[in-house]
Amino acid sequence: MRLLLLLSTLALTLSPQAPKVPVGTIAPAFTSTTDTGTPVSLGDFRGKYVVLEWHEKGCPYVTKHYRGGAMQRRQKAWMDRGVPWLLINSSAEGFHSYLTPEDSREYRAELGATPTAMVLDPSGTVGRLYGVHTALHMVIIDPEGRVVYNGAIDDQPKTESSSLQGARNFVDQALTEALAGKPVSVPSNTPYGCEVHYKGEN
Repeated sequence: MRLLLLLSTLALTLSPQAPKVPVGTIAPAFTSTTDTGTPVSLGDFRGKYVVLEWHEKGCPYVTKHYRGGAMQRRQKAWMDRGVPWLLINSSAEGFHSYLTPEDSREYRAELGATPTAMVLDPSGTVGRLYGVHTALHMVIIDPEGRVVYNGAIDDQPKTESSSLQGARNFVDQALTEALAGKPVSVPSNTPYGCEVHYKGEN
């Protein structure tokens, strides 16, 4: 099972795909529910930069960023600057990465992760809107609702924690530039990570 997961991940990592939602276009609107049972819409954050992070429990690429607390610190740092950070789980029921609301809350507590919200998308509606195939797929939306970044978290498509050292973090870079009123120098690239398991797919 683990071998198949890693093989499918590798295939996706090495297969560049153009973003379904190109940079500069209006981000698709969505309404879903968080793991606390609260409705959430992209429109709730109009007027702010927003980060969308597709997240999957058990994915070694995700674990790499959370194991030592790097992602948790990153989320808090940007949230403290007024940037909402939404985790999105688009895994369907029946897959290892599917989370019930209770499972999700327990999982986040174990991670020590306190994002703005964990959005549960078991129907895959939100993920498909954005053409997401992997976790971690990252999207940044500006205050006018346009996509300013769509791609990978960094330039190290590896599972080893050591790869975080010296990595070029594209999300940090894009947010720093955008909040300073500068053009985003790397607006898109190929996301890497584990395959998102959508409803109706094997």
